[in-house]
Amino acid sequence: MVLLAAVTPARAEDLSVTVIDRHNGEPLKNAVVSVEGGPSPPPLPEPAIMGQRNRAFQPHVMVIPKGTQVTFPNHDQTKHHVYSFSPAKTFNIELYSGRPKQPITFDKAGIVELGCNIHDQMQAFIVVTDGASAARTGEDGTARLTGVPEGTNQLHVWHLRLPDNATRQQRTIDGRDAVTVELTVRSPPEDDQGMQGLQERFDSL
Repeated sequence: MVLLAAVTPARAEDLSVTVIDRHNGEPLKNAVVSVEGGPSPPPLPEPAIMGQRNRAFQPHVMVIPKGTQVTFPNHDQTKHHVYSFSPAKTFNIELYSGRPKQPITFDKAGIVELGCNIHDQMQAFIVVTDGASAARTGEDGTARLTGVPEGTNQLHVWHLRLPDNATRQQRTIDGRDAVTVELTVRSPPEDDQGMQGLQERFDSL
């Protein structure tokens, strides 16, 4: 469930979005907010970097425009095996050290969940957008969107702890320069049990 609260009068070019946990009012870091409509941004000119260090993906959540390439350098001494089964991008980089030879092109908008077949606890998300503007919230749960088209827009909101974190929540916004989004989210995981389903799918291939 998503609730929006209007805050201040409009300024079309910029939009401040604060995302909070509906149950306790705490800000939600690493939420991704985006506005649909208007011209889509071009892909990033250089590959984005989703590294692996200390047996963890860095960053945990990445936001990129559609068509952007991503490289997956391994900074650990141990090898990794990066993969995704997500409809927005299915790929498999088999056991490797260092930097893979070719980056991966993310040419479809959507949520891409990453895993490592060697280290079950490793998990990350790449959110691929094709809207006018997108951003990730910081520690305070706030992100600022620029270049938002004037008038009515569709605001998409995603967080990894949504009950269905393969899809985004959507709301219509009109004539605002700040909104607060309340998300109903799952409690933070106490261990790495959330990766078991992804690992089981890989093992069944």
